[in-house]
Amino acid sequence: MVTQADDMTADMVIAELHSRNVPVVRFDSADFPNDLTMSAEIGDGYGLSGQLSTTTREADLSAVRSLYYRRPSGFAFPGLDGQDARFAILQARYGLGGVLVSLPDCLYVNHPHAIADAEFKPAQLSTAVALGFDVPPTLITNDPDKVRRFINDHRRVIYKPLRSVEYETNGTAVTIWTQEVSAEEIDNRIAGTMHLFQRMVPKKWDLRITVAGDALFAVRIDSPVLDWRRDYEQIEYRVVQVPDKLADKIHRFLGHFRLMSGCFDFAIDADDRPVFLECNPNGQWAWMQAPTELPMASAFADLLEKGRS
Repeated sequence: MVTQADDMTADMVIAELHSRNVPVVRFDSADFPNDLTMSAEIGDGYGLSGQLSTTTREADLSAVRSLYYRRPSGFAFPGLDGQDARFAILQARYGLGGVLVSLPDCLYVNHPHAIADAEFKPAQLSTAVALGFDVPPTLITNDPDKVRRFINDHRRVIYKPLRSVEYETNGTAVTIWTQEVSAEEIDNRIAGTMHLFQRMVPKKWDLRITVAGDALFAVRIDSPVLDWRRDYEQIEYRVVQVPDKLADKIHRFLGHFRLMSGCFDFAIDADDRPVFLECNPNGQWAWMQAPTELPMASAFADLLEKGRS
């Protein structure tokens, strides 16, 4: 289990695995090198072998059944400056990280390379179109004139970031939410980088589908705000069924990106059609388990316990 210390999702899955007496080694990339060591050997007629050790546990690399790549905080070498830190970080990434992505007979949930490929929203949207999902008209650009024309053509348009990023205003952490924009708000600052604009879906409610292997968990989300993440206190949850045709498209989407799991967001429009918004290949789901009583942690534990079949 590769993740940062504060990860409720990982806590829930590990608790489930412990209840089954399945051995787990948990660590964060930031633990290296003070609280994490690794030695790997390759060659002389055999594949990769070796050991990974934390302060409390040790794993035989050749016997790792599965790897749950959650949200590691990244390599850091606070005792080094400038080019020394950059050198150490790169060696750790391509050494320790390179071993972790090369484990023999290991099930990845998900493989870090697959996560990286699937996080590009243009790739997600174009793949969704090819698979037959309903996808709202989308513009990705740094041309302010094209943005204004797009808004005039579609009337109601939303903006959302292409990638979430840590942001601060006056020392306070802030989040860039999905929000409606008007043509009058668009100025030449748009030219400074790329942006994503999308025709607003006149939605009745939101649909969140979490996938763990063959298991799909669908939750209806009712919220009075455009981006329901802005206020979890006002959300109402209801478990719903996934139509077979939609489930088939979801599994084909995951197969295209070589993913074992993902969290899909849809807007249900006025005609009750699920409109594809995005898929988070490493999404959060733990907060939904208690109010819905869906066995999501158990499904992820099933996947990890079984490993590669």
